[in-house]
Amino acid sequence: MAKKFLYDELAPIETTGGKLQGYFFDKTYVFKGIPYAQAKRFQMPEEAKWDGVFEAASYGMVCPLLKQDVPRGELFVPHRYWPQDEHCQNLNIWTTSLDKSAKKPVLVWLHGGGFFAGSSIEHIAYDGANLSYNGDVVVVSINHRLNILGYMDLSPFGEKYKNSANAGHADMVAALKWVNKNITAFGGDSDNVTVFGQSGGGMKCTGLMQIPEANGLFHKAIIISGVSDGKLIPAPNGDGRQIVEAMMKELGISDAEELETVPYYELAKAYNSVSEEIKKAGGYVGNAPMANDWYMGEPLITGFTEHAKTIPFIVGTVFGEFAFAPLPLDKTKATEEEITAALTAKFGEGTPELIDLYKKAYPDKNLADLFALDYIFRVPTKALANLAAKESDVPAYMYNFTLELPYKQNKIAWHCIDIPFFFHNTDKVEVCNIPDVTERLEAQIFGVVKAFAHTGDPNHDGIPAWPAVTTEREANMIFDRNCEVRYNYDDELIKLLQKISPPFWLAPPPKDEDKVQH
Repeated sequence: MAKKFLYDELAPIETTGGKLQGYFFDKTYVFKGIPYAQAKRFQMPEEAKWDGVFEAASYGMVCPLLKQDVPRGELFVPHRYWPQDEHCQNLNIWTTSLDKSAKKPVLVWLHGGGFFAGSSIEHIAYDGANLSYNGDVVVVSINHRLNILGYMDLSPFGEKYKNSANAGHADMVAALKWVNKNITAFGGDSDNVTVFGQSGGGMKCTGLMQIPEANGLFHKAIIISGVSDGKLIPAPNGDGRQIVEAMMKELGISDAEELETVPYYELAKAYNSVSEEIKKAGGYVGNAPMANDWYMGEPLITGFTEHAKTIPFIVGTVFGEFAFAPLPLDKTKATEEEITAALTAKFGEGTPELIDLYKKAYPDKNLADLFALDYIFRVPTKALANLAAKESDVPAYMYNFTLELPYKQNKIAWHCIDIPFFFHNTDKVEVCNIPDVTERLEAQIFGVVKAFAHTGDPNHDGIPAWPAVTTEREANMIFDRNCEVRYNYDDELIKLLQKISPPFWLAPPPKDEDKVQH
């Protein structure tokens, strides 16, 4: 049976920027590529305005990347590739009602890719239709400036560049202001807005919590595999004078204002040419927000602001985060003796204790998965939840997604694999589909998103009772074939793993999997 499509029958929506023409398809109204702001290069965003009726039926431009994207690893993280332009301040909306009195909860998606890559539609599972319909919510996803366009400090070169180091975050604040002023026309409740994001998007959630200008524009957060403690993405050291002057020299220009008109890809080429040497020497190279009097810095580095202490949140990780590379042996065939020998080669004399702690924490998992066990995001994630329990009056809920997938000898959960479950989009991602498992687990995880968006409490009838983290005990919801709540179950394991693991470098994965660098 054909799905219902409406266009001509829909009246344009009046917004603060102008009129919008969207469409209805199947069960949701869809509005794509809505301009929420405009900005000159390196400068703060201003509200977007247009004449006539803007047809919001095509996704907007996405922020240009520093290097060419390569379509690979699509079974790991299936992607969309889209035209790029630095004038990328646009957002997308999915809703089931255009009734101004509907007052549906609003979920605002902040995409992954660190602060240098990604887009609002990059992952196929970012599509908001299923989330909107099944969750009875309004879904918004945002494009904003990234890399040197969004996070390059030019403040030493003029007052108009005062906050250029945080232009990407300023775009997100501008988008939230647009949502605050306009979302009622799309059936949304501006007093019930949840930001949620994965990887770099998770860090954007905590970043927005630390920006006074964003206070009151959102009320809850879901932080997925993305908490910064200043180690994976170090806090900027110094200002942008050295890197900007090096770029100017590379480009043969003498006035910083000329950087505003250099074609973007020439600018990116110059940056790529000079930044690595400066980075190796410990200098500032951008690509991350900079704490100042506008952005207060990440909670684990500078502490929660008073307003951030009022934001309840869910925070969690997946078992294998950065484990895209194959295991050193086939876990479906290797003996425990063979696995132990391989683990000893990696972890040394601490291996017996590590194995013992692992078996206690994960008695049902294959011993070989210990190679993939994450501590890079797990450590700061645990720290953030516990900091909130200590300093905040609102709850913080913690989870770990530990599902094994039917791919590459039953690979354990990797970075981004849980996104389809949060969006109710496992039907779009082949590798997520496990008979008698996926449908139930998706309902459980999606039920958490729906409940939290509506009430601020993730509990629902489909999962065990899930308490918030307290100063006395750390409750963890385990999302797997059988969901359960466990308390402080991996504390000692993660502590030892962090201590004895070889140094970790955030570098591209193996060639056949190098698309997933988030």
